[in-house]
Amino acid sequence: MRADTLLELSGVSKRFTRHPALGERLAGAFRGGAKPVVVRAVNEVDLSVSRGEVVGIVGESGCGKSTLGRMVSGITVPSEGRLAFEGGPVAIEHRGQISKVTTRVQMIHQDPFASLNPRRSVGDTIGEGPKLHGIVPSRDARTYVRELLSQVGLDADYADRLPHQFSGGQRQRVAIARALAMRPDLLVLDEPVASLDVSIQAQVLNLFQDLRASLGLTALFVSHDLGVVRHVSDRVAIMYLGRVVELASVKAIYSEPLHPYTQALFESVPRIGAGRARFRPIRGEIPSPIAPPPGCTFHPRCPHAGPRCRVEVPKLKEAARGHRAACHLHDGGTGGAA
Repeated sequence: MRADTLLELSGVSKRFTRHPALGERLAGAFRGGAKPVVVRAVNEVDLSVSRGEVVGIVGESGCGKSTLGRMVSGITVPSEGRLAFEGGPVAIEHRGQISKVTTRVQMIHQDPFASLNPRRSVGDTIGEGPKLHGIVPSRDARTYVRELLSQVGLDADYADRLPHQFSGGQRQRVAIARALAMRPDLLVLDEPVASLDVSIQAQVLNLFQDLRASLGLTALFVSHDLGVVRHVSDRVAIMYLGRVVELASVKAIYSEPLHPYTQALFESVPRIGAGRARFRPIRGEIPSPIAPPPGCTFHPRCPHAGPRCRVEVPKLKEAARGHRAACHLHDGGTGGAA
């Protein structure tokens, strides 16, 4: 691990198990028994984030990127593997209860309205955490909140307003202020602009860039939007069905993607050419995480898939300098090799 590594994930996996309900158990008794359903949300992810770096996580809906973000932020814990923030855990689980070990990792959610208490003023919401954890004394909390609101581009007098009195973009600024109030070393942003209008998206993204420059923020930026990730990230991890299939700098990913899935993602982005729009959607449907395909999980949709791809899971290996890909085309073999 490098000396400046802030976050380190090694073999991190997350499984969700749904046990059959009474009706399913009764019906299953006639078919040999109903078994629990296991969803493989995240599979053996290796990833590191250095201090001051922004790493983008990209993939289709259901690829596990939000689950990964929730593990990093301490909302849930890995089923397997090691997730370390400065060498220690973010959260621990004991008898089914999850407790955060550190407040230095904070999350900004996709829907700010759902993550804000509608019955509390935004000033109380922002100031509660710092008071509870001794970041600021109670007598200074109001001044602290007003400074944070100004820092994210809101009028300090808005502290007494309720969440419904703000627009979507303003609520996301409040959510950013609430996260910054805890003086975090790492931010996890889960689709932070997906629910906003395009013009408001640009404002929030520019705010994030300004705050990053002034505060030296480190962040994990989860998004399905390739354009947004390119704008804010230093490195990009591409996820497919719970696995990281490609990891490289923004420049390398966007100029020369190596994994067939990454290439297909770029091909699926609508482009306006000479007189007509070009749009090439990825063929097929993303498989179920309950029963993923054997071997490379992308092989049912991959134009380069061969016999080896159907039986052997490719490892995430360096295919070029600083550029890692989990594909048999780049690990010394070929997709069609047996």
